[in-house]
Amino acid sequence: MIRKPVDIGDPHRLYTVTGGRSRGEEAGLDLVTLIVSECRPTEGMQSEHVRILELCEHPTAVVEVAADLRLPITVVKILLGDLLAAGRITARNPRPSAAHGDAPESALLKEVLIGLRNL
Repeated sequence: MIRKPVDIGDPHRLYTVTGGRSRGEEAGLDLVTLIVSECRPTEGMQSEHVRILELCEHPTAVVEVAADLRLPITVVKILLGDLLAAGRITARNPRPSAAHGDAPESALLKEVLIGLRNL
């Protein structure tokens, strides 16, 4: 069995896709940020932007977009930043988990458990 090296894409293609940028307006995008299209693709758009708009008709995580496009996350974040700045997509960050102080009291949880056992 011959192992192939990890394909990170042709550097020339990645350079072209991002317009030579290595960083973009990411607006706090992380791997689980959900992306939703706000419009349909228009004629003359970059093919990767078109594909993102098609993929994100329903909420789609950044990591899923990168996997479908077969592009590195950093490149996808640059593309998403472009679309976000143009108002063509919206990004929905997941709600932060409840802080430890916001968790229910253990006494309340015990009462709930007792109530469930009594059913």
